[in-house]
Amino acid sequence: MKVEKKLNISAENFYDKMMNSVIFDIRKATGKTITRKQLKNFSYVKQFTKNSSAKIAIEELVENRIYQFKTSTSRNEFVVRYEIEPIDENKCYVSYNENMKSFGFMQQMNDMLLGIMLGFFRKRQFGKMLENMASAN
Repeated sequence: MKVEKKLNISAENFYDKMMNSVIFDIRKATGKTITRKQLKNFSYVKQFTKNSSAKIAIEELVENRIYQFKTSTSRNEFVVRYEIEPIDENKCYVSYNENMKSFGFMQQMNDMLLGIMLGFFRKRQFGKMLENMASAN
């Protein structure tokens, strides 16, 4: 899935909000407080339910430009990449790209069918989420 959006927020502020969210998620999942300098190549396990967890690995960070991470479960692997381009001091262009690889034939068929059915709504909802991030204080 790919979503591209022009936002009314500086690239620096958008990146700061993302990194604050990542650090909060890590603290919530692990109990550890880490700094932004420790994020690159950091990985941790996030528990969703009693029987569901995922390994999250931060793969690439470029200050105010790129954030990429991989989420791995027993069923699939997601690679998410944010690319941020400054337009001016108060606006930026965000490109969000998500690629999924499913393990096993039945999981691939299930994910493909759900992807077709829900893809449009997920894209629209994600675009709104980006706008909400930009407008939140």
